[in-house]
Amino acid sequence: MALPQISTADQAKLQLMQEMEIEMMSDLYNRMTNACHKKCIPPRYSESELGKGEMVCIDRCVAKYLDIHEKIGKKLTAMSMQDEELMKKMSS
Repeated sequence: MALPQISTADQAKLQLMQEMEIEMMSDLYNRMTNACHKKCIPPRYSESELGKGEMVCIDRCVAKYLDIHEKIGKKLTAMSMQDEELMKKMSS
């Protein structure tokens, strides 16, 4: 099965979308890392490795952060789709 040909303009759009997604995921990772580090790890390190409590805290923090990020993404997608439908109805 042959792959469909993509126009140069579509390739550029796809490239831009990929770059934006990488940038957004990088930003998410950095914000999550900073927030969970600040919340779970004391400013003065007493040991070179994380303690059990710190590991549990970080695990929960990351899970909550990603869960909320997913929920917000779904909500924004739904809102965007509603806006598109409304715009289509208004232009008809």
